[in-house]
Amino acid sequence: MSSLTIAIITVFVIGYLFIALESVTKVNKAAVALLMFVFCWTLFMLDPGSYISSALGDQVAQAVSDVIEKHLGSTSTTLFFLMGAMTIVEIVDQNGGFNFVRKVMKTKNKRTLLWRIAFMTFILSAILDNLTTSIVMIMILRKLVQDHKDRIIYASLVIIAANSGGAFSPIGDVTTIMLWNKGVITAAGVIEEVFIPSIVSMVIPAFIMQYMLKGELVLASESSHNADSETLDFNDRQRKVIFILGVGGLVFVPIFKSITHLPPFVGILLVLGVLWTATEVFYRDLHLGKDSEGTMKRVTNLLRRIDMSTILFFLGILMAVACLETIGVLTQLGQSLNVAFDGNHYAVTGIIGVLSSIVDNVPLVAGCMGMYPVAPTGDMAVDGIFWQLLAYCAGVGGSMLIIGSAAGVVVMGLEKITFGWYMKRISWIAFVGYVAGILSYWLIRTFLWTT
Repeated sequence: MSSLTIAIITVFVIGYLFIALESVTKVNKAAVALLMFVFCWTLFMLDPGSYISSALGDQVAQAVSDVIEKHLGSTSTTLFFLMGAMTIVEIVDQNGGFNFVRKVMKTKNKRTLLWRIAFMTFILSAILDNLTTSIVMIMILRKLVQDHKDRIIYASLVIIAANSGGAFSPIGDVTTIMLWNKGVITAAGVIEEVFIPSIVSMVIPAFIMQYMLKGELVLASESSHNADSETLDFNDRQRKVIFILGVGGLVFVPIFKSITHLPPFVGILLVLGVLWTATEVFYRDLHLGKDSEGTMKRVTNLLRRIDMSTILFFLGILMAVACLETIGVLTQLGQSLNVAFDGNHYAVTGIIGVLSSIVDNVPLVAGCMGMYPVAPTGDMAVDGIFWQLLAYCAGVGGSMLIIGSAAGVVVMGLEKITFGWYMKRISWIAFVGYVAGILSYWLIRTFLWTT
């Protein structure tokens, strides 16, 4: 390993440490992530020819530009999807679309609410995706739970349940979508065999976390809820239309992708455009004053409320990881794991899952797909043990650290959960569920599928 490669890795590790210690340093994680991005690629430019064979002579700048633009394009699809999803959920929430959902979920029993949140998040994550589901559930939690100390416990369970629900669905997580599109898993196969491990990885943490909640739930002020409902002058039918267009539109996104073969962010922008148009039509006849509450909740104003620090954090961390991918560190790591554990697929995928809580799981899975060929039979065949475990581990493993998944990063930004708090109180719980899921998969494969 060259000194330049070591320097890039060192910058990433130091940056990651500052992100982890955000509550101590008081430096926003987005600022650190952007610095990681810039410094990693600046070091890369000291000798790009050692990493890119075409970066020679006068073609250096163009070759590196092509590589960065390729990664930026891939990252941008995630960012646009995130911004579109956040805006859609904000529109539905601010215009009363979640009111009836809140009424269905409402209870004074803290533990009852915890289980309702867990299963609804799990199911929605498989239908939508873990990122969008997390945003939706946090908006609902804000309507139900006033105490922030209680809400961050629920929010932490949302992260775990969203990642678990996305792991068994071919459209529930970016990594399962990648494996499905590559043809190494089938929709029926991954649902049939990974469903039970996924639900185990959610139920066990939920069972443990219920003991963190005591007493009656302090509900958010009813007067504030009523005010939110009345100031908009929207009737029940209009609110339900907004909910159906918003949430139903999110369900339609994977269908749109399968029909048109366009990236998911295009479908998100389609839904946003339709929902935006519908709300404009509803507002058209309200004759609101310039400074009225309703005017302030139109889409043009809601766009200003998007959490740009979260967006920039995504940009910085994904582009920094892209640099590690370009210099070949992730591929070398995967090969080393395979040698170290002598081809034990449970151990290899298990470690990959743990690593996915530290670095982005997308390049890890991409590296595995390029590193391990699909075999006609055995563990490496289509729907083999390795590929199904990879889908489970890469998805669920991200719950062990709050920055280990897109769902975690979004919830971290929305609820201001610190890295240290999550690591101290939740990480071990997520790890127990993660290991229990792997064990249940082994039991299913060993005793059910061999008989």
